[in-house]
Amino acid sequence: MKEFNTTAVCIPSKHYMVDITERVKEIKKMVDAGKYFTINRARQYGKTTTLNALRIYLKSDYEVINLDFQGISTAGFQTEGNFVQSFSGLLLDRHEFNGMYIPEKVLAELESYYQTDSEKIKLDHLYRTFRRWIVSSEKPIVLLIDEVDSASNSQVFLDFLGFLRDGYINRETEDLPAFQSVILAGVTDIKHLKAKIRPEELHRVNSPWNIAADFNIDMSLSREGIAGMLSDYEADHHTGMDIPGIAGLLRDYTNGYPFLVSRICQLIDVEVSKKMSLHDAWTQRGFDEAVKMLLVESNTLFQSLTGKLTNNPELKDSLRSILMEGERVTFNRNQEDIALLDMYGFIRNDNGAVRIDNRIFETVLYNLFLSDEEMKNSVFSREGQLAKNQFVKGGKLDMRLIMERFIVTYTQVFGPLEDRFKEKDGRELFLLYLRPIINGTGNYYIEAQTRDQTRTDVVVDYLGEQYIIELKIWRGERYNADGEQQISEYLDYFGLTTGYMLSFNFNKNKEPGVKRVNIGDKVLFEGTL
Repeated sequence: MKEFNTTAVCIPSKHYMVDITERVKEIKKMVDAGKYFTINRARQYGKTTTLNALRIYLKSDYEVINLDFQGISTAGFQTEGNFVQSFSGLLLDRHEFNGMYIPEKVLAELESYYQTDSEKIKLDHLYRTFRRWIVSSEKPIVLLIDEVDSASNSQVFLDFLGFLRDGYINRETEDLPAFQSVILAGVTDIKHLKAKIRPEELHRVNSPWNIAADFNIDMSLSREGIAGMLSDYEADHHTGMDIPGIAGLLRDYTNGYPFLVSRICQLIDVEVSKKMSLHDAWTQRGFDEAVKMLLVESNTLFQSLTGKLTNNPELKDSLRSILMEGERVTFNRNQEDIALLDMYGFIRNDNGAVRIDNRIFETVLYNLFLSDEEMKNSVFSREGQLAKNQFVKGGKLDMRLIMERFIVTYTQVFGPLEDRFKEKDGRELFLLYLRPIINGTGNYYIEAQTRDQTRTDVVVDYLGEQYIIELKIWRGERYNADGEQQISEYLDYFGLTTGYMLSFNFNKNKEPGVKRVNIGDKVLFEGTL
């Protein structure tokens, strides 16, 4: 029986996975055209799985040299001789243990490099061997190298890229033998490497990989592709799931991020199914349970993301501005922070504006930033935790009561609102109050389409029920009426009839509290602080 996989490469015969045949066909077109390029995507974005499928797809037309730089230690990048020996070792292992064909003369040269004093070996020795290999091969040769991040701080690797670039150029100008295509895969954008190596040397200002073609093939998982994977699962398990519906949820929450899609499915299949029937596990209720599990676990992807922010505090500040303050930032890859956030998978280009890549990442980052705020304003989370049982009635949240108690608690702690108060301050404090109430049972996310400096919608999923709370600064009756109409339309989108509004009002003669308002067939509970 197949299973969902979130570690290493996905194998079609062993794992439920999205069919990536069309993606591989598009990449082959680049190979057929003789392109050299980099598959540059964030951690656990399906790069290795794609390379493995590509290797299999190419082998009828090409000889494929498939290597992984994780097999080279740090010492292997110290000198040219060390690198040639380590590279030769990878090739020899492929020949001995994976059956990769290497011509006898080439094999003998590689073995000699592996056994010779490293100080006597230079990079051009290895490249001459490549040329002999290329000439003797009956098929054009494609070089695939995964995990090039392992070499990101190596001058030797830059020199190696320079040899590959020269081969690319000389095959046209001097008719010298060269690889048909070279494909490098990793997180690090090769263009960034030049900044890390000997910046004082002018001859290193230009990237040695400036001949690389742009790789613009979408590697996210589409709704249709996810549905196909779920259909395979359904054929084996007969859960009766709504395949288009679950596929839509997976795409909406993850934006097609491969690890997140597989991990949610894996949690539903393995963990959620222990709490309820397999049929119920593959419903909205089971999906919400899996998302809740995902958000509290410390998996390798989340560790990588938070590690990047720890090592790059300026990136954390940028994300905080985008998320917590609703700041609109133009998407521009020439801006260093944006380029790095994009490279690491935090953000994406949304019609020319920066947007957090997916709903899961948004919530993970919110939780991270709120934990920082919790140290300063622990009274809110403590109050919510202590009163938690008051807010749940018959398995449903009493959101009106939550707003009422929040207003009282805020006034007791901070007193009247002041003009310097910002909408993002209220959002942070409200989420600090709300989070311990739903923690362990429900989830929340911020609706990105409505987040700006004046309005934010918080969507809470709690035991299969959804609650929409609009947070905004009071700007007069007319503005408030427009807000009522907006949330009424928003409730239609979610198929709900009850919504909530919390306004932060600076008027001295305001009446704090929560009141009920009917808007057409909708009921709004409007809170005023």
